Amino acid sequence: MSNKKNKVKFNIKNVHYALKDDTGTGYAKPIPVPGAVSVSFEAKGELSPFYADGIVYYVTSSNGGYEGELEMALIPDQFRIDVLGEEKDSNNVMVENANAQTKEFAIGFDIDGDAKSTRFWFLNCTATRPSTESSTTEDKKEPTTDKISLTCAPNPDGNVRTKTTEDTPQQIYAAWYDEVYLPVITPGGNAS
Repeated sequence: MSNKKNKVKFNIKNVHYALKDDTGTGYAKPIPVPGAVSVSFEAKGELSPFYADGIVYYVTSSNGGYEGELEMALIPDQFRIDVLGEEKDSNNVMVENANAQTKEFAIGFDIDGDAKSTRFWFLNCTATRPSTESSTTEDKKEPTTDKISLTCAPNPDGNVRTKTTEDTPQQIYAAWYDEVYLPVITPGGNAS
């Protein structure tokens, strides 16, 4: 157990993706994606108040997962092939076909803290194609980035994401990108 806790967060790094496996409940081996610039996820869901006796008597909250954006220095061709359904032809030219189906995946990354990085896996994700952008070089060279929109929906079991804490065992933390972390359910229905 760590006795120093994060007080701030900054910097994204160690982005990985893992395709959903054939069972639809697990994930293949994670693949690193270098060049992380930023990530932003907005929680999806809403509060639904129920009124009785002239007051808010009861409130329910729904969890619809997350929507967001991942900005990378460059989306690698392998991600385009694995997730977006692009293909290389016999001349090694990348081909995007409007009939190609995107694949579901998990996205993982670190967010640095002043004490230790927090590691995440967002589950059941889908991605949009990045736009193609560039501009002329002027007095100084400024790189252009790729951005993809992501939707991360709850899995059939309701799980949306996992993240490490200060108390996560070191062996789990160290192996975070060996496979997508899925919670261990104990008898009684509690995740552990």
